[in-house]
Parts: sequence; structure tokens; C-alpha cells
Amino acid sequence: MSTEQKKIKVLIIRFSSFGDIVQCMSILRPLKKKYPHAEIHWITRSDFAGVLKMSDQIDRTWKLDKREGLVGLIRLKEALKAERFDVIYDAHCNIRSKILCWYLAPIYSRFIVGWGATFIRRGKDRLKRIMLFKLKKNFFEWPYRGMVSFLSPLKKIGVEYDGDHFIAGNFDDAIEKKLDKLFASLPFQTTELPTIALAPSAAWEMKRWPTEYWKRLILLCPEYNFILLGGPTDTFLSEIEEIAPHRVINLAGKTSLLESCALIKRMTAVVSGDTGMLHVTDILGVKGIAIVGPTAFGFPTSNRIETMEVELDCRPCTKDGRGKCVQETYQKCLVEISPERVAKKLEEIIS
Repeated sequence: MSTEQKKIKVLIIRFSSFGDIVQCMSILRPLKKKYPHAEIHWITRSDFAGVLKMSDQIDRTWKLDKREGLVGLIRLKEALKAERFDVIYDAHCNIRSKILCWYLAPIYSRFIVGWGATFIRRGKDRLKRIMLFKLKKNFFEWPYRGMVSFLSPLKKIGVEYDGDHFIAGNFDDAIEKKLDKLFASLPFQTTELPTIALAPSAAWEMKRWPTEYWKRLILLCPEYNFILLGGPTDTFLSEIEEIAPHRVINLAGKTSLLESCALIKRMTAVVSGDTGMLHVTDILGVKGIAIVGPTAFGFPTSNRIETMEVELDCRPCTKDGRGKCVQETYQKCLVEISPERVAKKLEEIIS
């Protein structure tokens, strides 16, 4: 029996965050192509476990409650060890994942052929990050595509990226029925218009496209309906909704993460900053626009998404939006991406 035909058991370790989990899911299709009979397990934080339901290629999801911390991890380790995994992929590389790997794949087993599981780790490339952000010397492949970076370590077991990182986006009947009901109740004045999802929020303010620009984009696109996606704390989205309430619906805090993912699959296109919703758009193969400012690791992989950016010597200055802007014009890298430019590109990708 060839390696590809053998039924191997794989454990993927990625606890958080939302966007990183979605990007890591890009390994599923290539892994199944190489090993069609692979049994794939994934351990993640319980509050993100629902996101993994987007794919039917995960055979079992193990949940770690973040409130339990290391205690919860210790409770899980014996059950995980009993599974006798052939491949363990640490796609997180933090203290918890390292503790788990030390237990499941002892250091001595990694250097003895035929002993224990094949161990793979996606490193943090900390030295490269220091060179990039502190010294402005880039040793990463550029633009840096997170989905490809999650796939690269799997070359060790013969898994290569062939350009197909998409997932089918399977959502259960309960979610689909809820969205059917939601769409039927949307108070759009004209339902015949294409519907565009906007994801204006981000965990850190410095990587948010200005609120006034989102408003202007809506006014520049009278031929589209818009749905605003966000969390319950994104109260500023109500201000954007007010600009054209007959064409803009604010769903912030009204849908779960998984429901928002299912909603994106139904959209004509998505406009997003460097957020988890951008990566959902990417992996589901939906058309979109990525507005990328100060960050380094939010570039989409799909050629169905257009990246809008401004070349500045100070870019990128942060991995996730934390820090201070050094430009005299605050957020110059985002401010110079005009709504007119985005509106024109949106029209291009839809038509």
C-alpha cells in the first residue's frame, strides 16, 4: 500500500484566533489530495470550534475551554495520546501547543525513524519579524500570504500547494434556514441589487479604514445593497448604516461567527480590511477587495480578491495593528486609499 493510500491519522493544533484558524484551514484540501484516506483531527479553543464546521474534511474537533487553560489541556492529553496520531502539526507554536507536543511526540521520537508520530511545527520566524518591523529588512516572501505559510511546513510529508486552498463551505440546515429567514426580512427598498458585505471593524483601530470612507463608498455605489458585519461592540457601524438605511443593513452582533461565514458565501462580493472576514472570503472563493494598511500578514491568497494598498517606506509597521503611526498624516497608508478608488475596483470585479 502506497503512502497516499494508507489511512493516516493527523492532528492539527491551532487554538486561535479566528483569522488564523481560517487561514490554517487552507491545508485541508491539499492534505486530502495527497492523503485521500487521512483521518483529520483538530484541537482548538471551544469558542472557535464552530468555525471548523465550514469544512467536512475534519473528522473530529477537540475543544479546549480557554477558562481552563493548562488544566484543561492536561485533561485532554491522555485522550489525545490514545488516538496514536501518525502526524502531529503544531500550527500554533505557543506554550500550550508545545506542552501538548512534548507529551504526544517526545523529543527522542522525532529523530528515530519509525518511532512515534511525524512531528511538524510552523515557527514564528521571530528573527525575520524583528528585521522587518525594526530594521525594515524583509526576508519573507512578499506579499506574505498566510494561507501559504500554513501549508509550507507540510512539504515535510509531501503536501504541496497547487493554488487550490478553497473549502466548500458546508453549513447545516439550521444555519441556512436562519439565513433564508433573515434575507426574507431585510428591509431593502430594492432586493434586485447585488449585495455587498462590508467588514469595517478590526481588533486594533490603526488598521481600520476610516469610518467616513466607508460612508463615502456606499454613497458612490448607489447600485448595490450593503450588509455590515461586526461584533456586538462595533457600535460605530450604526453610524455607517444611517448614511443610506434603505440600502444598508447593520448585522453587527446579530449573527454568530459561523452564521457570518455562511452569509459571506451568499454575497456578490466582500470589502474588508485585514480581518478574519477577509480570510473567510478568501477561503470560500468569494470575490472581494482587501484594504491592507500597516499590517504585514493579512494579504489574501485567492486571485478572486483584489488588494488595495499604498507603498510607503514605513510599511509594514505592525503584525496586527498594535503600535503607533509614525507618519505626520495618521494612517497615511489607509487614508490614501480613497473611496473612489475602491468603488471603481468594486465595479470592475462585479462586472
